[in-house]
Amino acid sequence: MGETEKRIETHRIRCLSKLKMFLLAITCAYVSKTLSGSYMNSMLTQIERQFNIPTSLVGFINGSFEIECVKEVKSLMWVYVLVGNIIRGIGETPIMPLGISYIEDFAKSENSPLYIGFIETGAIIGPLIGLSLASFCANVYVDTGSVNTDDLTITPIDTRWVGAWWFGFLVCAGVNVLTAIPFFVLPKTLPKEGLEDIAETIKNDKEEKQSEVRKKRVGITKDFLPFMKSLLCNPVYMLFILISVLQFNAFVNMISFMPKYLEQHYGKSASDAIFLIGIYNLPPICIGYIVGGLIMKKFKITVIQAAHIGCWLSLIEYLLYFLCFLMICDNSSVAGITTSYEGVQQDLHVGNGILADCNMDCNCPTKIWDPVCGNDGLSYMSACLAGCETSSGTGINMVFQNCSCIQTPGNSSAVLGLCDKGQDCSMMLQYFLILSVVSSFIYSLSAIPGYMVLLRCIKPEEKSLGVGLHAFCTRVLAGIPAPIYFGALVDSTCLHWGTLKCGESGACRIYDSTNFRYIYLGLPAVLRGSSYIPAFLILIILRKYRLPEENASSETMLEAKFTGKENESKETDQNSKVLNDDELKTKL
Repeated sequence: MGETEKRIETHRIRCLSKLKMFLLAITCAYVSKTLSGSYMNSMLTQIERQFNIPTSLVGFINGSFEIECVKEVKSLMWVYVLVGNIIRGIGETPIMPLGISYIEDFAKSENSPLYIGFIETGAIIGPLIGLSLASFCANVYVDTGSVNTDDLTITPIDTRWVGAWWFGFLVCAGVNVLTAIPFFVLPKTLPKEGLEDIAETIKNDKEEKQSEVRKKRVGITKDFLPFMKSLLCNPVYMLFILISVLQFNAFVNMISFMPKYLEQHYGKSASDAIFLIGIYNLPPICIGYIVGGLIMKKFKITVIQAAHIGCWLSLIEYLLYFLCFLMICDNSSVAGITTSYEGVQQDLHVGNGILADCNMDCNCPTKIWDPVCGNDGLSYMSACLAGCETSSGTGINMVFQNCSCIQTPGNSSAVLGLCDKGQDCSMMLQYFLILSVVSSFIYSLSAIPGYMVLLRCIKPEEKSLGVGLHAFCTRVLAGIPAPIYFGALVDSTCLHWGTLKCGESGACRIYDSTNFRYIYLGLPAVLRGSSYIPAFLILIILRKYRLPEENASSETMLEAKFTGKENESKETDQNSKVLNDDELKTKL
């Protein structure tokens, strides 16, 4: 190999290594980004309990990422969480559109799906770490270090338990700072991956510099308006945004409120719910992203083929989703709320009596929530409402005795906390989690092909604006409103509200599991189902029209053309190189 070839090869390897460095840096940024996001979503219930606010307000705090009893001193402290979430959203906004566009611009067309698959895998590793951190923090009492936890009378499974949600935010902040450092040393632009001809590389560099000069001269408005018009008139692109908005509305709701759903419907603690989500859902998604990217690279899937793969795989997963409606658990049996004091299930809409003959003379407060489980299998809102007269033990080991409302032979007693939902409910939870594994894998297989349709349906020069506009629409039309309206719908299923010191309503303590299930599973089903109308329209359009990148010669053919010319040149005349040593030195 001559000196010229060595220099060219060295230049190519150096450019390639910079692309790989950027790929590593952007993947780490995705890990950090999704670590913070998943931790925030997992701690929503803890924040709700900490500040005694309704779910709809918690949804507003969560939605703020994408953009007040008032007399109590701590009542407005949640505003700090709100502001912090807004700042986090501002900082993370450019990562996705600019990072994906950068990879798509400088990677080979057949390599970019695999690279994007790696990035999306990082977006799963982040939540895996975030959920693990959230599970740990949710199991630690919020005021640990300042109170004696041995004196606590509540456990993590209690709806009044507040985990140390603040600790994880400190960890997330540190990780975000560390992952930002590599971007200060990466170049603004790179040669196209695979173009080994140094002359073409230099030519591309010159064209890019000239283009930058032209942009500075005419101003950004002259380019922005035509690009925006072109995107708005692109039917595939606009239909894809509609699909994304509908699907994102569904998934934001499901992901944000899944810990609460597992708590309320299956009787799991917050820490256990978060841990189960991380173990069962994230690994199959991670594998699906990588496999989807490998399939795109191995078989050189075209845009039309990618659209069909994404659509039909997503539809299969959507049909499997309806099996979740069969995996049900009954409401917790709480005397005076869901059942009578005799243990008979009652209509929740009638409004059951909190007081009964057995506790009428006890002068019990009817709004307090300090549940106990009687040895008759019924739960009671408090030991007083269970008619208990004496107690023994301290902390979480306290036992209440001589309870007049507990109708069992011999000594009637109760322990702290709600009664367990039983073995049947535990089995339903296992079925639900197994189905979520299968569904997560199938849907993640469709994610990379679907995203490539977005990237390839727009012109190369419009890619950054197109990806940014797509992210903007999904955040404004889904990320912000979805947690708010969904939180309000969840609040409508509340059976008993906690109360603030001034007597106003605080956080919900127990929900109607049946209606909660209909809302949690039904609304996303409607949203996702409607998204397949524009999806099928895209398939029809792609059969009749060619996409922007298909009208010109493909990147793969272009690279093969340059490679062929180089080989032909070497075979015919060794002296007919594009550049000699002196020219190379000057150019470099």
